[in-house]
Amino acid sequence: MFLEPHFKGQRSGWIEVICGSMFSGKTEELIRRIKRAKIANQKIMIFKPKVDTRYDEMKVVSHDDNAVDSLPVSSSTDILKLVDNDVNVVGIDEAQFFDAKLTPTCEALALKGIRVIVAGLDMDFKGKPFGPMPNLLASAEYITKVHAICHHCGNLATHSYRLSADQSQVMLGETDTYEARCRTCYNMGNIMDLKVVNE
Repeated sequence: MFLEPHFKGQRSGWIEVICGSMFSGKTEELIRRIKRAKIANQKIMIFKPKVDTRYDEMKVVSHDDNAVDSLPVSSSTDILKLVDNDVNVVGIDEAQFFDAKLTPTCEALALKGIRVIVAGLDMDFKGKPFGPMPNLLASAEYITKVHAICHHCGNLATHSYRLSADQSQVMLGETDTYEARCRTCYNMGNIMDLKVVNE
């Protein structure tokens, strides 16, 4: 279980990364931590990539329809420009869609004494490390890996399986486009086709 850092007497900032597959509750966990920081009267700013417009252009929204206000940005360096001097906590959602400068951006914020909470996919639909996430995981003080439930066998899911033939790395979609799968079911490929063959 993740124990949130204690603020009192904290001499520096830090980076927390929440990672996992699609439908694993990454954004839900980000929102939960943000809400707890608000209860503690912390000043918060939340950012998301402009490319992510699935639920709302301005809000960070989870699959369970929980939402918090955010600032959409085109690049990670925009975050540094926009963060106010008195901010205590910075939240960043869908980190995998940002550029390679996201890690030094988060490190710069942490050095200013800011708690940085980042959520994102650790792997793309091919099972490969996604965007800046590997570097963020390496530089973070705290890492939480959350899991979805495999759509086919019910085991813990760690992979995002794309149902379409599109091979581009970035393709926004939901349950009509992706499934959460365990390692075994992910490597079985198109399971629906396999069922038809077996019948």
